[in-house]
Amino acid sequence: MTISNPKKMTERLVKDFRNGDDKAFSILYDMYVQPLFNYGMRLTSDRELVKDCIHDVFVKVYQKRNDKNGFTNFGSYLMISLKNKILDEFRRQTFVTETAVDDCPITRSTPDLEHDYILHEAEERREQTVNHLMNSLTRRQRQAFTLYYLEERKYDDICDIMNMNYHSVRNLVHRGMLRLREAAAV
Repeated sequence: MTISNPKKMTERLVKDFRNGDDKAFSILYDMYVQPLFNYGMRLTSDRELVKDCIHDVFVKVYQKRNDKNGFTNFGSYLMISLKNKILDEFRRQTFVTETAVDDCPITRSTPDLEHDYILHEAEERREQTVNHLMNSLTRRQRQAFTLYYLEERKYDDICDIMNMNYHSVRNLVHRGMLRLREAAAV
């Protein structure tokens, strides 16, 4: 299949998949598994949890292949489903444990408290710097930066999400970068 527009290609593959073509499902999986993994790793550092959640999302997609509502934006549907699945797992892990309270080992503080304190302070300074820099951006610039740099979305997706044209989104990101440079120089 040689379609130059990825969005059109995805729509075609989704249509084929819903018509019973398992090869189309396999191609969709190959197209989206790495971006989903990257996105999931932004939410948690637990690689196995991310992999399990991606698997569950694709199982859900496969089970919903005959759903009448369909998928309006397949990529966004996958990202949102993955985020929700990971959050569900966090909630489940928060309330459920297989270890009894009496079996939990008693931990003592680390012998190098000064080193831990210095690391903690450095992390707090980095976080404050990032917050300061992000707060120097406008709300729309922050949204565009989050979508482009953190969620690794393409400009076409950002245009759809923010309801803006391609050049406006590019200008928004460019002006945001200039503003970040100014704020960092101060």
